[in-house]
Amino acid sequence: MSADADKVLEVMAEAGEPLNAGAVAERSGMDRKAVDKAMAELKKDGRIESPKRCYWAPKG
Repeated sequence: MSADADKVLEVMAEAGEPLNAGAVAERSGMDRKAVDKAMAELKKDGRIESPKRCYWAPKG
């Protein structure tokens, strides 16, 4: 898993609520494209889930 994916997962866990990519970018200070790429990696690995459309949270 990439460092960006780790950071995205950390931000999502700290938020305690589902976030969209824009909110993750804002909270982490990361570039939106980097967040999108990291989220795609996390989705592919099954590490995050979408409880509602366009919002994501750590799985489990």
